[in-house]
Amino acid sequence: MSMKGWLARIAAGSGLAVAALTAQAYTETSGGYNMPVGVTEISREVHGLHMLVFWVCVAIAVVVFGVMTYSIIMHRRSKHPKPADFHESTLVEIIWTTLPFVILISLAVPAAGTLIRMEDTRNADMTIKVTGYQWKWQYEYLGEDVSFFSTLAPASNQARQLGSGVDVNTVDNYLVDVDHPVVIPVGKKVRFLLTSNDVIHAWWVPELAVKKDAIPGYINEVWTKVEQPGTYRGVCAELCGRDHGFMPIVVKVLPEAEYQAWLAQQKGGEVVAAAEPVAATDAVVDAPAAAPVVAPAAAVEVAAAEPAVAAPAELSKDALIKQGEGVFKANCMACHQANGQGLPPNFPTLVGSAVVGGPAAAQIAQVINGKNLMPPFKQLSDADIAAVITYTRNSWGNDSGMVQPSDVATAR
Repeated sequence: MSMKGWLARIAAGSGLAVAALTAQAYTETSGGYNMPVGVTEISREVHGLHMLVFWVCVAIAVVVFGVMTYSIIMHRRSKHPKPADFHESTLVEIIWTTLPFVILISLAVPAAGTLIRMEDTRNADMTIKVTGYQWKWQYEYLGEDVSFFSTLAPASNQARQLGSGVDVNTVDNYLVDVDHPVVIPVGKKVRFLLTSNDVIHAWWVPELAVKKDAIPGYINEVWTKVEQPGTYRGVCAELCGRDHGFMPIVVKVLPEAEYQAWLAQQKGGEVVAAAEPVAATDAVVDAPAAAPVVAPAAAVEVAAAEPAVAAPAELSKDALIKQGEGVFKANCMACHQANGQGLPPNFPTLVGSAVVGGPAAAQIAQVINGKNLMPPFKQLSDADIAAVITYTRNSWGNDSGMVQPSDVATAR
């Protein structure tokens, strides 16, 4: 590899470290370096324990360093040229053994109570399964037939690319924003089941006092009950690979009515006829930013008499390529790179690829179902899948034809 190539890799590695630290810094919403108080009962308990331990440590440091400073000054050689010749003191031995024991027990009792409450996931109002991928999160609302992937927001993803020319200070919530946040209702106990599809990740939202590893083959449990609506941000807290710093977490907490409206839209994708308009709410306004339902992307219109399903529209090649470029940048560029060269051997090149240049049906199946380290993208709409496949089959010197949304709908 050339010197230029090595320097580029070093720069990329340095950028990863800086990005991870930046993302962590942006989650500190308390306005300083201290742990945030948070918006749950558990988070306040954790903050209280943190401050209790902090001040106990301060008191111990004052005493220990005070005694050390006094001894250094008052028993220096110039003042006491002949050192004391005593060897031991039973009383001192008892004191410095008993006192730390008492301090530790006094801290362990309240800490144990909080830890027990943190692990008590019983009587949850709802359950969300969280699966970590390199480098995104999948959220499945158990019992609701709602599932979607959450990835780094396109604006942050574009700005973080080497040589993008984008001033990151102009990007809102840089590196801690996503395309599809996980949405939960206020005042409800929500249980999260955490696992991973590849390597160890960690789901961490400081203001909720939630931090738990997502381990392949295991299910970890954690819960939260948020007391006020808002948007709360976190990051993956376990080094999980080259894009570790680019898989943030965004939790959007809505009032119950708005949450139910959001959930209904995710489950059905329904548009109410003009005869029965739906009152505008934040959930409805924000719905386009929410994740697509894992279902065919054809819209379902509720007519006055009976529903009718619209067939996938045929798109021109230019329209598919233009749309596919955006889908590729949001979902594929992290592994396959903007130039399609990938990162062999784990992430193969798309330039002259046998998959991209082979039968369209095989590529559709791989995009929908995933393969090896490539996660499934069945949460994308038929139009998005058709567009990104058409883009890859007609970019970087490839010329392998086009795919229509109807082809994807047939393959599902």
